Amino acid sequence: MAVYYPKPLARLVSEFEKLPGIGPKSAQRLAFYIMRLPEEETRALADALTTIKASIKFCRICHNYSEGEICDICTDPRRDHTLLCVVAEPRDLIAVEKTGEFKGVYHVLQGVISPLDGIGPDKLRIKDLQQRVAEGDPRVEEVILATNPTVEGDTTSMYVAGLLKPLGVKVTRIAHGMPVGGDLDYADQATLIQAYEYRREL
Repeated sequence: MAVYYPKPLARLVSEFEKLPGIGPKSAQRLAFYIMRLPEEETRALADALTTIKASIKFCRICHNYSEGEICDICTDPRRDHTLLCVVAEPRDLIAVEKTGEFKGVYHVLQGVISPLDGIGPDKLRIKDLQQRVAEGDPRVEEVILATNPTVEGDTTSMYVAGLLKPLGVKVTRIAHGMPVGGDLDYADQATLIQAYEYRREL
């Protein structure tokens, strides 16, 4: 049975359905929630959406989201600019930053190599990374590849490592394996294999 919405509401539901992880029911709930908001809150939400598209751009150096040409991390003199962490997406950068442990700088690839999705190396910020490592001042001494432990993430890391190693830079990969607090009997085979492969001496 078809669901009837007034046209403006149907359009809003349709737009919400385009968001990742949002199905028809979630889209309807969000649309109805918006309908119940006071007008000033609705305008504030609309203004935030409009402003973010107009004011946020990609950092010229690391390709993270930024308000200016260069982001706050890249311009911070307290960061170790000889240590470079490579991530796939801006959200991955946020995840690393939340640990409070990494004091270097970043390079965001804007995705991973995924032939099935038509994404090759030429569609990522890999050439910019090569140039940055080759010509950086100060010179990059170590590149940490922090892509997800997926087929695409591993493929991307291997490809990038192959390009960077000839430049004389140390290339490392974040360890994979058992999560903290995890049980061996619940771990899948691939996770256990990686846990053994990336073991370290105590």
